[in-house]
Amino acid sequence: MFNIGHMGLDREEYPSVIKRMEVNPIFMVHDLIPIQYPEYGRLGEKERHIRRMNCVLDTATAIVTNSQATLDELRVYSNTQNKPIPHSIAALLGTLVLRSEQGDDTPLKVPYFVILGTIEGRKNHLLLLNIWRNLVDTLGDATPKLVIIGQRGWECENVIDLLDRCDKLKNYVIEIPRCSDEMLSAYIHHARALLFPSFVEGYGMPLAEALSIGIPVIASDLGVFREIAGEVPEYIDSLDGKRWKEMIIEYTGLNSSKRQNQIERIKKLELPTWEYHFHHVDNLIAFISHH
Repeated sequence: MFNIGHMGLDREEYPSVIKRMEVNPIFMVHDLIPIQYPEYGRLGEKERHIRRMNCVLDTATAIVTNSQATLDELRVYSNTQNKPIPHSIAALLGTLVLRSEQGDDTPLKVPYFVILGTIEGRKNHLLLLNIWRNLVDTLGDATPKLVIIGQRGWECENVIDLLDRCDKLKNYVIEIPRCSDEMLSAYIHHARALLFPSFVEGYGMPLAEALSIGIPVIASDLGVFREIAGEVPEYIDSLDGKRWKEMIIEYTGLNSSKRQNQIERIKKLELPTWEYHFHHVDNLIAFISHH
């Protein structure tokens, strides 16, 4: 039995149900963020995630994580709980190449950047909005657009206030709560760069998706991002607003040497594939089948 989505793991009866089924459960663990950073989640989510992870450690025959970073964090957590960790592997997720049916038609006729993901505290939208307000003061009409693709989430009141009430941002920040796959692809295809300033991530699929089609990424300096993309993106500390602003201005220019250098690095990057992922998963299943 394979549970890939944390579903039901916080239910008290889950371990007994698994025992009655007489199966060898394999669980996929995506992150431990609600435990490590409860301030970014909904009230009570830390306690629910503790139940999930304890259930995994108590009942799993084997564990798959989406990255080595997540597996390392799970091992640390298992030690704090004095629970042995079952046979476990890290298998990076594959990347689907985003297709654009709009060809050379850009959604915007001016330079712009994209941030993709639910608007929540750990995604650090607040940093970008404060930078953009400063860019308007600095660059005026030459300020690039910021396209925010994602629904409004939780623990992000300051971000919502800026989006709804900051007059300086109204002509330079575009919020798109929902869009089709084709429109999403078009926005990313023509962006100056994908911005990914998160404080913490379990993986980072938007980073891989952007790089898969040759679009540069400016990202927080997170271990899991380096695990996926090596030294290809521009990495900046998630609190270094000055450096983020400088890099955004740099990448806005059509003749940006830094942007062109990253595009050249992207050409040599080999991103994880679904074949790679399932090769490791299949080997894990074969291993536990013979033990």
